[in-house]
Amino acid sequence: MKKNENAGIGFFERYLTIWVILCMAAGLLIGKFLPSVPAFLGRFEYANVSVPIAVLIWVMIYPMMLKVDFRSIRDVGKNPKGLFVTWITNWLIKPFTMFGIASLFFFVIFKAFIPAELAKDYLAGAALLGAAPCTAMVFVWSHLTKGNPAYTVVQVATNDLIILIAFTPIVAFLLGVGGVSIPWNTLILSVVLFVVIPLVGGALTRRIITKHKGVDYFQNSFIPKFGNITVAGLLLTLVIIFSFQGNVILENPLHIVLIAVPLVIQTFLIFFIAYFASRILKLPHDIAAPAGMIGASNFFELAVAVAIALFGAQSPVALTTIVGVLVEVPVMLTLVKIANKTKGWFDQ
Repeated sequence: MKKNENAGIGFFERYLTIWVILCMAAGLLIGKFLPSVPAFLGRFEYANVSVPIAVLIWVMIYPMMLKVDFRSIRDVGKNPKGLFVTWITNWLIKPFTMFGIASLFFFVIFKAFIPAELAKDYLAGAALLGAAPCTAMVFVWSHLTKGNPAYTVVQVATNDLIILIAFTPIVAFLLGVGGVSIPWNTLILSVVLFVVIPLVGGALTRRIITKHKGVDYFQNSFIPKFGNITVAGLLLTLVIIFSFQGNVILENPLHIVLIAVPLVIQTFLIFFIAYFASRILKLPHDIAAPAGMIGASNFFELAVAVAIALFGAQSPVALTTIVGVLVEVPVMLTLVKIANKTKGWFDQ
C-alpha cells in the first residue's frame, strides 16, 4: 500500500511536510539573523501585494492550471450526482463548518492561550482555507485512490469555475461575520491575479500546445517539464513569508499546533461528509474518493495569496494559511489509506 501511494507522488511532494518545516526554519533564521533581507523584499509592493511573492505564487498556480481541461465540462450531464456532492460539500458546507470549528477552538477551547485579536486573525486565515477547495493536488489524491481521471477533471474544472464566482462573496461574508474589515477591491484583485489570470493563461497554453503538438505531447512531454516547479515556488514563498513571520512565531511557537488542530479536524469532517454522501447515493468508489478529496484538501496557494494580498506577508492570517500547507500532505495521505481500505463499501 505504501509503495503504491508513494508511486503517484514526486520526490518533493512525497516529503512536502519535511520541506515545509525546513523552509519554515530557514525563514525564521533569516528573519532573526538577517533582518535586512525581509526588509529589502518588503520594499517591493504594489497595491499591498508583495511583488516577489506574487511572482512565486504565479509560478505555483500556473502549472496546476495547465492540467484543467474545461472541454470535459460538456460531459457533466452523464453522471451529475458526483458533481452535486462536490459542489454542495465545497460551497454550502465546507466554508461554514471551517468557520464554526475554528471559532470554537480559537475563541473558546484555546481562549487561555490565544489573545482575542490574534484569534480573530487566525479565524480569518481559516476562513480563507475553508473557501478554497483543492484544484490541483486532488489529481494526485485521485490517482492514489484509483479515481476516475476523466470525472476528476470535470469535478476540478467545474470547481474552478465556481471559485471565480463564489470565492469572493463567501470570504467577504465570513470575514465580515468574524469582525474583520476587508477591502473588496483588494479581494477581487487577488482573485483576478491568482485565479483568473493563471486560469486563462493555462487554458491558452493548453490550446496552443495541443493545436501544434497534439494532446499526447502536451500530457506526456510538456506538462512534465514543469515537474517540481509548483512545489519549488511554494517552498520559496514559505522562506520569504516565514522570514517576515519570525517574531510572531518565535514568540508563540505553541500557536502552530493550536492552529493545526481545528484544520485537521475540519479536513477529516469534510472528507467523510462527501464520502458518506457518495455512498448513500450509490456512487462508484472511483468517483466517491475524489469527491471526498477535493473538499478535504485545500487550494492553499490561493488562500496564501489572498491572505498576503489582504493582510500582508507578516500577518497572523498568512501564518494560518501556511499551517494549512504544513498539515496538508500527511493528513491527505491518511485519508488516501482510509479510502483505499474502505473501497469494499462501494462494490456494486
